[in-house]
Amino acid sequence: MAVQVGSPAPKFKAQAYLRSSDEFKEIKLEDYKGKWLYFYFYPMDFTFVCPTEIKAFDDALGEFQDRDCEILTCSTDSHFVHKGWCEAKDELKNLKHPMLADITKRVSMDFGVLLPEKGVALRGSFIIDPDGIVRWTNINDLPVGRNVEEVLRVLDALQTNELCPCNWKKGEETLKV
Repeated sequence: MAVQVGSPAPKFKAQAYLRSSDEFKEIKLEDYKGKWLYFYFYPMDFTFVCPTEIKAFDDALGEFQDRDCEILTCSTDSHFVHKGWCEAKDELKNLKHPMLADITKRVSMDFGVLLPEKGVALRGSFIIDPDGIVRWTNINDLPVGRNVEEVLRVLDALQTNELCPCNWKKGEETLKV
């Protein structure tokens, strides 16, 4: 079952790999209370589209943090596999945001992105507000990567608490009723 916009984000707790400090750490949803969170899933480590997305979101981490938003990524691989992939892949050697390890597949299942027959997650994206409420979701099929600018555009729109028309961009007028 998919996560519904406007509902509390499913709680989670799992080991993560933090490349920036080369350590493993337990991370839970409550760690992000009071901040916006962009939480995204990808199918698996040692693949082709996934590192392009992870690097693109990591390159934009400062833009997210300027908006008081943290980034967390997740796959069904273990934290040890995350570490090995970061060490093996040049694009991931300087990764700054954590990689959650969903080895039980519970987090992927709770967020409605698990493909049980393949044991991997779809490319699910979730913007969670400072109160832990899911404000936006987007799920791509396995072969299609995401667009960082679109995620930032949606985050900007959500943070206005205003009515934002189609193709609205930060700095443009919102709708007045």
